[in-house]
Amino acid sequence: MAPLFILLVVFLATLLYSKIQNKKTISVALAGRMAMFAMLLFTGTSHFYFSKGMILTMPDFLPAKLQLVYVTGVIEILLGFGLLIQNKRQISSLLLISFLITILPANIVAAIKHVNIPNADFTGPGLSYLWFRVPLQIFFIGWVYIFGYRSISRFVNLRGINKFPAFYY
Repeated sequence: MAPLFILLVVFLATLLYSKIQNKKTISVALAGRMAMFAMLLFTGTSHFYFSKGMILTMPDFLPAKLQLVYVTGVIEILLGFGLLIQNKRQISSLLLISFLITILPANIVAAIKHVNIPNADFTGPGLSYLWFRVPLQIFFIGWVYIFGYRSISRFVNLRGINKFPAFYY
């Protein structure tokens, strides 16, 4: 729930800041990418302080679980940062979408095992969690596709959006 909260709050705060300051350099697409970066920075760094709980979400057959937790945290942060670099935005988006699809099984395993990641135990909500998590993962994938890969300006016609430099799409 916290990642969704961070995503939406940063997105709305960025748009509000842009409106209040009358800054036309922050487009809706850029605000969406900034929000996703903030969320990925939060979730990526959590791999380092909730590593024991994240290990519990991984299938038993995977080796070097702690190293995989750390590597995936770094990947999240780097791909989030890549969303902010114009000439890396689309490739970062595609890689991030692939990453989000790849880690979905870990969320399913976590639900089956009732993993509580912050506490690193098996007192989590269980399968009912998937009713929230799977649609949330699809939402994140759509967000990355719209704001990162395609740029929202292709989906909606916002007044004056074409006045922004190409960097901000």
